[in-house]
Amino acid sequence: MRRLLFFLLILPATMWGQDIWLQKDSVNGAPRSVASTFVVLNEGFIIGGLDTDGFRRKMYSYSYFQDDWDDELSLGGLNGDGLERGSASSFSIQNKGYVCLGQGVTNGFYKDLWEYDPVSKIWTQKADFIGSPRRQACSFVLNDEGYVGTGSDQNGLCNDFYKYDPSTNSWTQVADFAGTARKEAVAFTMGGHGYLGTGDDGVKRKDFWRYSADLDAWEQLADFPGTPRKGAVGWGDFPQGFICCGEDINNDYMNDLWEYNYFGNSWTQRASIPGPGRTNAAVFQLNGFAFVGTGYNGDFLDDMWAYQRILSVDNAITDKVTLYPNPSSGVVTCKNISGDAHVTLTDMSGRNVTALVDIERNWDHLTINRNALISGSYLINIYDPKTGSSYTNTLIFQ
Repeated sequence: MRRLLFFLLILPATMWGQDIWLQKDSVNGAPRSVASTFVVLNEGFIIGGLDTDGFRRKMYSYSYFQDDWDDELSLGGLNGDGLERGSASSFSIQNKGYVCLGQGVTNGFYKDLWEYDPVSKIWTQKADFIGSPRRQACSFVLNDEGYVGTGSDQNGLCNDFYKYDPSTNSWTQVADFAGTARKEAVAFTMGGHGYLGTGDDGVKRKDFWRYSADLDAWEQLADFPGTPRKGAVGWGDFPQGFICCGEDINNDYMNDLWEYNYFGNSWTQRASIPGPGRTNAAVFQLNGFAFVGTGYNGDFLDDMWAYQRILSVDNAITDKVTLYPNPSSGVVTCKNISGDAHVTLTDMSGRNVTALVDIERNWDHLTINRNALISGSYLINIYDPKTGSSYTNTLIFQ
């Protein structure tokens, strides 16, 4: 273990608002890439991966408050020899961590699934993935179910997708990914939806898609604006999603960071990770930060960086908008809003409920009538496509 110093980067508000990157404790063990991660009981875990000596199954846990890594029970437990792997898929549900698929020393394509209980500190093998054995797939979680798909199997690239229900220990096939079959894509959960983009389908990609579990359907969104790439990492923090790093079409190892806005279906470049560019890094979210580290850029890496986006103060309409009364029993007035502005109302799970209210527009204000919308807290976003600025606030209907 090598202790790294804190590093603070605050870029000008006129460019990126305030972005904070903090250098954190480096990961225990040898530098590595293609490791898996999950978060359970307010600790981040990193599992397996590939280093200069081969594939590993070792696991380490990270404490946010101590900024320190501890050794944990390796994948599969004391009898887990032979389960070393990288390029696996992982997720967490109800304080249990899961690792599946990937490739190892003697097996190029796994299909097993393992569950880790941080209380008992026991690994348990669960139902095998019902798709073809594969590696370099991606995953996200919706409604306490893990979704796993795409990747590469012995026959080539895949676009099929499956969900795992831990309550029944069973897999079900869902709608195929609507883009091209690919490997090394990035996926994350944000606002009650799954998101997937970039990757390698024979060429590096920049398309970006959203999955709805309710509709079991994929929808194409605005393309990722950075260079096409594979091996990036991503995370969601509603109403934003983020994609960082990866290897691009020029075979450059990238350290750039891009933010996707749920309301505007638009992208903004944020502050790059201060460390070196890389592909096949690891990422997890903990205590309001996204932790990005390890990976490969010609050398294996063991550094770890924590990112936090602080809301920008430079949005032109933010200081002008007046929202009243709030809380409200029925009608809300928004003053000083352009007639061209887009208004979106979502509940706290990220479900769009704009169609359930009546919106009356005037040249300098609008009114929102709740109609039959139930009492509760909602997120209102007003987005000006001309300037790219937006106003977001919590709207309470009593």
